Amino acid sequence: MNILRFMAGISVMSLLFSCGQRETHHEDAHEESAHGHTDEIVIHADKAEAAGIVAELVSKGKFREIIHTSGEILPAAGDESTVIAPMDGIVSFSRNFTEGAAVSEDMEMFVIGSGTLQDGNRIEKARIAYETAKEEYERASKLTGSRIVSQKEFAVIRENYENARLTYEALKPSENGKGAAVTAPFDGYVKSLSVSNGDYVAMGTPLATVTRNADLILEADLSQKDFAKRNSIAAANFRTSYSDRTYSTDRLVSIGKSRNEGEYYMPVSFSVRNTGDIVSGSFAEIWLLCEERTGVITVPVSALTEEQGLYFVYLKLDEECYRKQEVAVGASDGIRVEIISGLHEGDNVVTHGAYNVKLASASNAIPAHTHNH
Repeated sequence: MNILRFMAGISVMSLLFSCGQRETHHEDAHEESAHGHTDEIVIHADKAEAAGIVAELVSKGKFREIIHTSGEILPAAGDESTVIAPMDGIVSFSRNFTEGAAVSEDMEMFVIGSGTLQDGNRIEKARIAYETAKEEYERASKLTGSRIVSQKEFAVIRENYENARLTYEALKPSENGKGAAVTAPFDGYVKSLSVSNGDYVAMGTPLATVTRNADLILEADLSQKDFAKRNSIAAANFRTSYSDRTYSTDRLVSIGKSRNEGEYYMPVSFSVRNTGDIVSGSFAEIWLLCEERTGVITVPVSALTEEQGLYFVYLKLDEECYRKQEVAVGASDGIRVEIISGLHEGDNVVTHGAYNVKLASASNAIPAHTHNH
């Protein structure tokens, strides 16, 4: 009898336990249904728009083999000119010029004064010499027909006149009349100044360098290990050390045929149209674009976030839901990066504002919108 009662008790406890399990499972399912998957990030559409969050659909496309290197921005040939002193004297700045200042063709930049020097005013002396030589030349021209002045004498007089004229015209009077004007050779910018206000200079001394800054040369360093790929190089992307902007150029100028003795790199040069924000002489990170591949999944570099050496993107699941997705990355051209695994065609990936989604996943708050994405 006791055995029967014991077996009946065990049966009742088993029944209660199984009912409790079913009830607990039902409650968990209900809670998951109400709140969504635990790895989803919820950002309301208006907040996502204010934070600059933008997504694009993943599709396979073309992508080039990449050679990642570095190099330098150089001035293009003929795009720079050195302004020199036309005579001995004291330098005065016509305007408050600084490096980077804009100049226009024939704008007066400097005045070379010589009034305080021992030899006196050079321009005035040149003017007097020119006018004297001119009068002598005009008088001799009238006398050659009557043979009062021989042809040999006339040739010497004409030579003296031409030399005096060239000397005087080279010393263009300044706007204030106190010396010789030194003008800009063309429209451009002051790249460098070689003198200071009040310096004494001799004739031919460099005063400044003016650059058109319209065309520049991007010179990339091609490593020995990549020499075999040099003939496949077609274009380049580059980024300067002082900016996050990535530029592109397909204006290939030359590829070195051989390297110099003792040098590890071969130069690859591109012509770059300057938009006004590229500084000649600056160093650059460069991605050389080689042979084209097809069927490659890529995303903008701005879509990636990194955590402890691992890379992630954020998938947009619907209007308000996002999910973090780990990816394996391949080559980057500075603008887009190859995704080896983790994404498929049709995935909707956050391309701008990924960092804001990351913040939202950590704090359930989205920061105020700024223009620094």
